Amino acid sequence: MILRRSTDRYVVWLIMFGVAWLGAAEPAVAQAAPAVAQAASAPADPADHTPILPPILPWNGASRKLVVAASDPWITPAEASGLTATPRYDETVAWLRRLVNAAPELQMLSLGRSDEGRDIWMVIASRQGHLSPQGLHSNGKPTVLAQAGIHSGEIDGKDAGMMLLRDMTVSGRRSSLLDDVNLLFIPILSVDGHERFSAFSRVNQRGPEEMGWRTNRRNLNLNRDYAKLDTPELRAAVRAIDLWKPDVYLDFHVTDDVDYQYDITFGHNGEDAWSPNIARWLAETLTPTALADLDAAGHLGGPLILSNNQRDLSAGFPDFTAGPRFSNGYGDARHLPTVLVENHSLKPFDRRVLGTYVFLESVLRTVGRSGATLRRAITTDLDSRPSSVALGWTVEAGEPALVPFKGIRSELEYSHITGGLVVRWTGEPIDQNVPFVRMNQAVAEVARPVAYYIPVAWQDIAERLMMHGIQVEELAEARTVDVETYRLPNAGFAPGRNPFEGHARVNPGEMTIEATRWSLAAGSFRVTTDQPLGTLAMLLLEPESPDSYFQWGFMLEILNRTEYVEAYVMEPMARRMLEEDPSLEEAFRLKLLEDPEFAGSPRLRLQWFYEQTPFYDREYRLYPIFRETAKSGG
Repeated sequence: MILRRSTDRYVVWLIMFGVAWLGAAEPAVAQAAPAVAQAASAPADPADHTPILPPILPWNGASRKLVVAASDPWITPAEASGLTATPRYDETVAWLRRLVNAAPELQMLSLGRSDEGRDIWMVIASRQGHLSPQGLHSNGKPTVLAQAGIHSGEIDGKDAGMMLLRDMTVSGRRSSLLDDVNLLFIPILSVDGHERFSAFSRVNQRGPEEMGWRTNRRNLNLNRDYAKLDTPELRAAVRAIDLWKPDVYLDFHVTDDVDYQYDITFGHNGEDAWSPNIARWLAETLTPTALADLDAAGHLGGPLILSNNQRDLSAGFPDFTAGPRFSNGYGDARHLPTVLVENHSLKPFDRRVLGTYVFLESVLRTVGRSGATLRRAITTDLDSRPSSVALGWTVEAGEPALVPFKGIRSELEYSHITGGLVVRWTGEPIDQNVPFVRMNQAVAEVARPVAYYIPVAWQDIAERLMMHGIQVEELAEARTVDVETYRLPNAGFAPGRNPFEGHARVNPGEMTIEATRWSLAAGSFRVTTDQPLGTLAMLLLEPESPDSYFQWGFMLEILNRTEYVEAYVMEPMARRMLEEDPSLEEAFRLKLLEDPEFAGSPRLRLQWFYEQTPFYDREYRLYPIFRETAKSGG
């Protein structure tokens, strides 16, 4: 970092990212002028309508040849605009219906409806034109599920997928793809958010001209809903995953944050997480092939760049291990190979769409060629029953390794608007090695129980598990079981925390484990962990898991105190209890000596005595899901 004095300000030059991971994208004529110049040439646009984005590098990749001629009868709406605009929901569905009617390889069905009543469509592409999961599975080919528009302003995947569906069928340019693989394509998942359509959706994104919104119409972020399944959109997507059983799941996004040279970035949870064999296949087979194919088409692929520091990226970036609230973490937890694709928001829309096409085609070819090894990896992880399961992840200790990175030079400049430093990206490419912080250390692990018991009063929890496809047994008769459970004396809301995704998040605090005998009514539930989704069940039911139903606030009732004691009753009872029990008297004396707050509070003193009586609520702050262990015997 170099500090230099300017005539009217201090400028801090920051050298950002470095040495090329791949060769540079093919240089050519600029596709668009820098945003600053665009704004200057159009003074009629008011300042509050005109995002001032960093300069962009020229690009004219070979993938431009994928766009059909304007006279082509199967030109997509996005291509017809010169890849500057994306079609509305109705126009998208109408174009897809016309294509499906013309292509025997395609079928189209609704996965469900949104809050506002829109169908969530999925297109099935197979050589035989199958319309059912059973039919698709019967052809023996691996299946890729590609999903676009979970954040509907980030819509590149929709337009790329429409182009590829055409080329796989009526145009014949990519028809060989269906010889070896099936494709399930969800063009828009957040269909209601998609129709909150305007030119003012994403201030940091270069196109399309108009687009949808990040959240659905209840302001919920669908890519935070995989564990809790509050939204009809995610329930539909997870139901499709469970029924159609794809071999690879692709989730297409567009980034936020910083400037760099890569246009298509992508990644997945690593080998230290819940599906190590799948992660190895993705890292060793899918990733290098996709990077090479992107490079050959004039794009620059890179790793996911998820940084919380928009000013000084010399600190590097994390290899984020996602939890099951996110698509890639959810896929990892249920042993479904899942790749999160993040196109770079500062690259033009046309470049992003074409890069997405190249990436999707590459994945289809790779899965078609390597389906047997992929399925072996999936089966190995599905059959695994580790004795303990990590519930969350943090960064590894020690100095992170340096990795080559292709960045954009930036400078930090004093702003009289903010009263501090702001970043200015210069558009100049630079190469540097930067730290790569691996997030591979478990923050908590729990021993795998034989099963969980869910009392019938908590049926809604069992129903949410079943939405995921987790096997849940309903008890036909009442049963008394020896189990263990958690006591949560310190659970509560984090101070100052706002609601998050429609929920009041709960911190379990320090927990204790208690052995107990519990009588379960008929209609209660047993969830074995000896099943393919046993690890996912643990992540949803263990209270220490960040994406457990407890931490999402589905069990706030257990934190309510419902019975109390009056001093005029408890004080004489306490006198008599001390007289009858010398050990209690000694415990009371020690408590007075060791706990000044207790000693100085008449209320806490009487509450302590109340807790020693059978009148006290033994279920207060008792976690209502019970663990069957080999030791407890069930």
